Amino acid sequence: MTTDYVHGYSVRESERLRDQATTLTELLHGDTRYPAGSLVLEAGCGVGAQTVTLAANSPEARFVSVDLSPVSLAQAERTVRGQGFGNVTFEQADIFALSFGEAQFDHVFVCFVLEHLADPVAALAHLRRVLKPGGTLTVIEGDHGSTYFHPDSVNARRAVDVLVELQRRGGGDALIGRRLYPLLTAAGFDAVRVSPRMVYADGANPALQDGFSRRTFSAMVEGVTAAALATGLMGPDAWAAGVRDLYRTAEPDGVFCYTFFKAVAVR
Repeated sequence: MTTDYVHGYSVRESERLRDQATTLTELLHGDTRYPAGSLVLEAGCGVGAQTVTLAANSPEARFVSVDLSPVSLAQAERTVRGQGFGNVTFEQADIFALSFGEAQFDHVFVCFVLEHLADPVAALAHLRRVLKPGGTLTVIEGDHGSTYFHPDSVNARRAVDVLVELQRRGGGDALIGRRLYPLLTAAGFDAVRVSPRMVYADGANPALQDGFSRRTFSAMVEGVTAAALATGLMGPDAWAAGVRDLYRTAEPDGVFCYTFFKAVAVR
């Protein structure tokens, strides 16, 4: 029930994930802190881009970070250990076949994972099983349908749509952010609260333009060029123009908007 990772596992993709995590640390993680002594499961840690923030923000909590990919997991461990954090252990695991016991964790954290799963409700149900009664689940997802930019570009909008279609064909959902509330309630969680987190980048904040508009979002679209062209949904010239126009939004007179959704729910 896990789909192929549409963005691939290249070195550049790892760099893009780290750029994204660094740029969005306060926006996405500023209000996530776990008490001393808490045992927290990070489900789908990838290359550890979010793990370092979790470990830094809650130094007296203990984290178990799992991922299906042994390559990503090894990279995550190198990253976390390299930054001196000792409050994280790593295990290879499938969210749909977790070996942990019932009600083992005080909290669960999931970031940019559900969008790649064919059955996110089933995944959430598995995570709910290992969460203690009264414990919290935190989920963060994006929604590519929330993308707006200036200068506007038909080709850039089409390129984003092609990325959404690529993920749909792979069994995932790049528009999943808007669905967090119904997904969590369907999985049996209570007290679900969802908050939108908008990224707004313009010339007054060149660091955000560079970190998000250029290095995160535009680079993400450019990174699926081969797969996008293979679909035939856009020709190479139109695609190249779309990618170029997305990068154009990171210029001093450009504007880029994107919304993430963060949900916290209780078992």
